[in-house]
Amino acid sequence: MAEHPPVIVHPPSPAGGRRVTVHGQIVGLAHGRGDVAEFLRHAGLAPDAEDIDLDAPGLVEWRGGDKETWRGPEGQGQGLG
Repeated sequence: MAEHPPVIVHPPSPAGGRRVTVHGQIVGLAHGRGDVAEFLRHAGLAPDAEDIDLDAPGLVEWRGGDKETWRGPEGQGQGLG
């Protein structure tokens, strides 16, 4: 069975925002890339949010869209954050 990266950014909700989990624990609702990076800094995955590579497949799994997708299919405003 393949392991998932420690960070999962879940599909966007129709109202906007994406749930973020670290090691299976919900850490918050992100509304942009900066929120994800800050959650990961708080989780101790990097000393500074600017040092976190959100494209690292071994670190972050993006579900239901990439790091530019912040609203679900019924929402507007792709590319926020």
